[in-house]
Amino acid sequence: MRVDYTTLSKTLHALTEGETDSVALMATVACEVHHADDRFDWTGFYRVTDPELLKIGPYQGGHGCLVIPFARGVCGAAARTGETQLVEDVDAFPGHIACASSTRSEIVLPVWDGKGELLGVFDIDSNQPAAFDQTDADALAVILKSVFSNV
Repeated sequence: MRVDYTTLSKTLHALTEGETDSVALMATVACEVHHADDRFDWTGFYRVTDPELLKIGPYQGGHGCLVIPFARGVCGAAARTGETQLVEDVDAFPGHIACASSTRSEIVLPVWDGKGELLGVFDIDSNQPAAFDQTDADALAVILKSVFSNV
């Protein structure tokens, strides 16, 4: 099953309308996105908890890494640069952190609040190589902006 981003966006809007708690929003987004597509093996958030430091937030799937510095891995790169990371082959990404040995590809998007502050990153892992493309990146960015704009 491939995600229908229009339906997913409408569902998330209905579920999160009026909510301003970032952790509640993260939990809802992680759950809905995770179950929207068979490509998604691990779906979750890493929150900015200290300068240059991410800690695990709400997620779906197996365990995640507990702490990721901005200086390391795909999640760190997204937090450090403020840019979406589309990684077709995690083994080819310098400094990739293998939280799960089954991960082959990954997409990580920065998550901003309504004031433009970085809340964290949204990470989706797949056991398929090159599972994500620009369509995924664009649609997920729109959804994240919509959901977190009131935080």
